[in-house]
Amino acid sequence: MIDHTTQSSAMPALILCAEDHAELRRDICEELKEAGYAVIEAADGQEAIAQINAVAPDLILCDINMPRCNGYEVLREIRNTRPDLADTPFIFLTALSDPRDIIDGKRTGADDYLVKPVDFDLMLATLDARLRQVQRMRSKTAEEITELRQAMTDLRQEASSQAFVAATRALDLVAPGMVLLGREGQILFANRAAHQLSQDTEQLELGHSLSADGNGQELRKTIRAALKSSQEGEEKVTCLRINRPGERRDLLVLACSLGRPDGSPHEPAVVVLLSDPEKRAQVPRQILASLFGLTPSEAGIALALAEGLRSEEIAERMSISTTTVAFHLRNLFQKTDTHRQADLIA
Repeated sequence: MIDHTTQSSAMPALILCAEDHAELRRDICEELKEAGYAVIEAADGQEAIAQINAVAPDLILCDINMPRCNGYEVLREIRNTRPDLADTPFIFLTALSDPRDIIDGKRTGADDYLVKPVDFDLMLATLDARLRQVQRMRSKTAEEITELRQAMTDLRQEASSQAFVAATRALDLVAPGMVLLGREGQILFANRAAHQLSQDTEQLELGHSLSADGNGQELRKTIRAALKSSQEGEEKVTCLRINRPGERRDLLVLACSLGRPDGSPHEPAVVVLLSDPEKRAQVPRQILASLFGLTPSEAGIALALAEGLRSEEIAERMSISTTTVAFHLRNLFQKTDTHRQADLIA
């Protein structure tokens, strides 16, 4: 018997069937339900986009020729605006059989193509194969998350250089620039993103220590305060903006003290996170949810806050009420042990 549950839970995989012909849509949904899938429906392209934004299905089965918004437009919208759904299989369902249509669909970003009249056995086999492929990808991601979390734990609890070296590979998985400073302010480690940011801007320099042109005094003051907090056993976060010439947006710097080091020169005392708002990477929703134990909706709201959206804008994007946004925010504060939106984003 084929198991159609998702990798992350015991719930059945959720399939969106977007098809404007009601009778065919009903038949497809019945076949999917009998095969053990959970199913949601959409009668046109705009309804399909709304359903996707509301519930984030595990697989999308979408007709090409639909009113209001065709399948190509649905696919482009999802691929352009929902990077968190990059690994969600998108399968076209259409009466068109011209090879050029298949090529156009795959170039747009479709994962597969089923031709009407629908062969239900082929459809179920295709869906099962695509979902298993996603499970393998997510399992690999979960292993990387576990490695990253263990590495960070080792950095805080073990002073051995062996533990630090083993952690550097995992630290390179972190999207923001990360620099670890020793108790004298010397650089112990900088990940690839930090080096790249230093190369891309004239304001930031990674040498024996971390320095910045124009804002060097403020940066040194921020780092000294973080080192002092670390020596006093405090865990404190300080924010700083580094100005850039012209109309370029400021670089963002967060200096986080790590509590009292044990005296070893290789024990990190401060971690500095560097972010370029012009090149900020979108953290995949599933990774954010796994790291902090968030629900998909909570992760989506956290990412929207990081983009600078207000509660009203988040409610409009996710098609929920502002009261629901406020409810999820309370849960986010509890799970991340924060009390303000600024602390949550940091």
